[in-house]
Amino acid sequence: MTTLSGRSGTALLVIDVQNGVMTGAYNRDAVIANIATLVGKARAESVPVIWVQHSSEELPLDSPQWEYVSELPRGDGEPLVHKKYGDSFEATDLEERLAERGVGRLVVTGAQSDACIRATIHGGFTRGYDVTLVSDAHTTEDLSQWGAPTPDKVVSHLNLYWGWQAAPGRTAGTVETAEVSFAPA
Repeated sequence: MTTLSGRSGTALLVIDVQNGVMTGAYNRDAVIANIATLVGKARAESVPVIWVQHSSEELPLDSPQWEYVSELPRGDGEPLVHKKYGDSFEATDLEERLAERGVGRLVVTGAQSDACIRATIHGGFTRGYDVTLVSDAHTTEDLSQWGAPTPDKVVSHLNLYWGWQAAPGRTAGTVETAEVSFAPA
């Protein structure tokens, strides 16, 4: 149950599944297929799908690497939130897009697990949202040459870690694509 009054709706967040982010991403094709399944299910159930798109020096606006992967076309009327920081709420209009749709629960997918996904699930949770991370619908690149764990371990650790989050009046957890429910908790 969210702490956001009068906001019982759910939204699917698709974060940064962009060409430049997904090149070389761990389990890329399976993650994109799972996200596509969730987008189709959300649309079929009239659940808002909110797309988040990062821009930076490595992902310049309107460049090929900035574009979303071709396997995930955005639907008519589905909001696109532009961001420059890891947390999709920071200096964006995401909160307004969610508020106008009565959303208090987020189902989160995308990339990268150890950066924008982690920042956004925390950002949403601390702002009062219930946050479900789809355990097989997020990914990251291999940063092990700089001392990070391998991508499979990064994904597994975030799933383990997020499964134990708790706070007054909010819920958090993980679920696999096949088990996602967009119904109110």
